[in-house]
Amino acid sequence: MTNEKALEALNDRVRQDLDYLNFPSANWVKPVGPVDGTPVSDIVIVGAGMCGLAAWLQLKRQGMHNTRIIDMAPEGKEGPWLTYARMETLRSPKNLLGPALGIPSLTFQAWYRAQFGTKAWDELYRIPRPMWQDYLVWYRKVTGAPVENGMKVERVIPREDGLLALKMADGETIITRKLIWATGRDGLGKGTVPGFVSGLPRESWAHSADEIDFDKWKGKRVVVIGVGASAVDNAAEALEHGAAEVRLLARRKEMPTINKLMGIGSYGVTAGLPDLSPEWRWRIMDYGDKQQTPAPHGSTLRVSRHDNAYFHFNCGIARVEQDGAEVVITTVTGREFRCDFLILGTGFTVDPMARPEFEPFNAEIACWEDRYTPPPEEQNPGLGRFPWLNPDFSFSEKKEGAAPFLADIHSFNYSSAMSLGKVSGDIPAISEGALWLARGVASSLFRKDLDQHWEDLLAYEKPELDGTEWIDADAVAAERA
Repeated sequence: MTNEKALEALNDRVRQDLDYLNFPSANWVKPVGPVDGTPVSDIVIVGAGMCGLAAWLQLKRQGMHNTRIIDMAPEGKEGPWLTYARMETLRSPKNLLGPALGIPSLTFQAWYRAQFGTKAWDELYRIPRPMWQDYLVWYRKVTGAPVENGMKVERVIPREDGLLALKMADGETIITRKLIWATGRDGLGKGTVPGFVSGLPRESWAHSADEIDFDKWKGKRVVVIGVGASAVDNAAEALEHGAAEVRLLARRKEMPTINKLMGIGSYGVTAGLPDLSPEWRWRIMDYGDKQQTPAPHGSTLRVSRHDNAYFHFNCGIARVEQDGAEVVITTVTGREFRCDFLILGTGFTVDPMARPEFEPFNAEIACWEDRYTPPPEEQNPGLGRFPWLNPDFSFSEKKEGAAPFLADIHSFNYSSAMSLGKVSGDIPAISEGALWLARGVASSLFRKDLDQHWEDLLAYEKPELDGTEWIDADAVAAERA
């Protein structure tokens, strides 16, 4: 069987598996609207990467059909995989189930084997990054996800009638009952930009999540701040594009080498973390954060195999200045480094206040710092800005009764990690997160429409028996008497 025929056979198998699972089940959500001539969606999913696609499929499986899924990126460019993600391969093991939702034919493994065969699968060590995007594009097509691309949300505005209005960049207004914010790693925040670059011209530096023309720095000196995964990946890109030298500056005195949270990685953590006390959730996340996740083995070797790559430790930054065409970096110990371009591998900050789309109400969103005060030895302001989410990923109010519409905005992205664990941003548990989300959204919509469902119950009169299935023995005896 050719690869093309094998892939088409897999497509048929996916459709058959979905059919065996009664996909899609009948829509049960009560219609609302239109409002002022504008149709009302039950759910709008913002983000059509891995999280958004898994959410859409599970919602559809559970009978919530009036759902739109939109993404600001062009078709095929959703998510980070072809933009700011610059690793050669994924960190995750190749056999993780990802967004398959318990359907074997939807796994990456099934897709890969269909095209390249068992031998190639056995020889594959890690999933190449662009191939993961190819898989997600296939996932979208084979499931029939109706993604609308080029759709950028500028503002989310709560309406007096309890609905949400999404003001789009193209001037359209979308009205919805529920909003799922499935926007990935920086979905409820922004790239972390330290204050020490505030005096630099913007062309002298970039964050690792920015578009970077690495060819421009061929033959030039590049400094990367940090030694985490994104820092190392960007350093490798600069080296492979011909940088004269690349120096990585780490605040720590030595290289992080242990991915500590892997020590308890299991379904038990996935299922149990949301039910832990705030004290325990904070303790675990704070410990993992402060230990720092090391860059993957292969990614680090991708840098160190170059003779013009240099790792420097105990290099906390005191100040950064522009000196002519050079960027001058001075560390807290007095060391000086000069370069032509600076890259910040400083990760992301989660903070509802950073999202302009939520500007009309972001001050109303409760964060962990509003609900829990850690002991002095566990102070961590960054974790304090994570939103305090409900079990269905919805925001909670900072002040009870002040913003009830927050219960209809579900933060299905990395920001859920503090409240619910890493079930809506990383590959391993994304299917579990989608199951939780769909259950919570379904429960909320049912409760909102409870009066209508009650009327349906009272009005239901379809008989299952027509009277020919039994004989009333007492009636027969009375007739004979």
